[in-house]
Amino acid sequence: MLHQVGPDANFMPPNQSKSLGNDDQGFWALSAMSAAERNFPNPPEDQPQWLALAQGVFNSQALRWDTESCGGGLRWQIYSFNAGYTYKNTISNGCMFQLAARLARYTGNATYAEWAEKIYDWTSAIGLLSKDYRLFDGSDLTINCTELNHLQWSYNAGIYLAGSAYMYNFTNGAEPWRTRVEGILNATSVFFINDTMTEVGCESVNMCNVDQRSFKAYLGRFMALTVKMAPFTADYIMPKLRTSAVAAASHCSYGGDSNTCGMIWTKPGWDGKYGVGEQMCALEVIQNTLVLNVAAPFTATNGGSSKGDPGAGTGGDRVPEQSFPDATGKKDRVGAGLATAFVLILLLSGSYFMVV
Repeated sequence: MLHQVGPDANFMPPNQSKSLGNDDQGFWALSAMSAAERNFPNPPEDQPQWLALAQGVFNSQALRWDTESCGGGLRWQIYSFNAGYTYKNTISNGCMFQLAARLARYTGNATYAEWAEKIYDWTSAIGLLSKDYRLFDGSDLTINCTELNHLQWSYNAGIYLAGSAYMYNFTNGAEPWRTRVEGILNATSVFFINDTMTEVGCESVNMCNVDQRSFKAYLGRFMALTVKMAPFTADYIMPKLRTSAVAAASHCSYGGDSNTCGMIWTKPGWDGKYGVGEQMCALEVIQNTLVLNVAAPFTATNGGSSKGDPGAGTGGDRVPEQSFPDATGKKDRVGAGLATAFVLILLLSGSYFMVV
């Protein structure tokens, strides 16, 4: 976690500049936010603390809010030499939305809540969040977001669901957040077959890439957070987590070690897929069946000890001069998401929070 902090204390390390996206940076921030909310051991005093790191990411992303196209929104990737620079995707904006909501609850600062409202409203206005609460992948700013990529991914639904639940909690159950939580939650039904979680956008055609094979982990994690922030959702969520956990466990006895998890839980037998993403998905849904026995995340006023820095990260929008040419002399255009090492860290830290 601390190795990737970067010179501006906002999870923009130079070693990741070649492919860093706003979604990647956002997931680091959400991990730091979880550390603050769970009183994970604090960093050494001479280093930025968890809350300050989350604030640093929020501040640097607020500087990137782009009103010159599509009426606002974050671009997918941060640097112009990456292919995703002209794409405004739901997950990057969703990470910022959830981060703002969690910062609002933890600090009590209404400015974060205003940003959460702003991001949610933009996502809805542009059509990436539909009137029936489905969340689509993104749109290209070169056409001013007039056409949408209508693929639905479980982690988009999860990230907006939990963010809305945090806002429900922050506003003491006020509307419109209850309605929004209910709407997004009901729309997650597309990701379940007989209450078993599935990545509908790619599993049915056996075309999930490395990133997509981890997406169910985030839906499981964020559904559990939703239960803590909006307890009225437990009756809907818990049966799905429990059924998915049983299905996942039944698909985790493969490989030479007899402990390897497959990807597709809705069909019998091993699909031959394995890796960090598959292991994450199984562990997240299994461990989150325990969520009812875990205390709600802390805030600064009820036990949270992490120190913040409201001005952190404001120098982190600098773009490096070099454009990282590849061996052919062309600019390397990487559209990747989270690195394997990164998601493994998230998995291990998430496991610690749930067990503790």
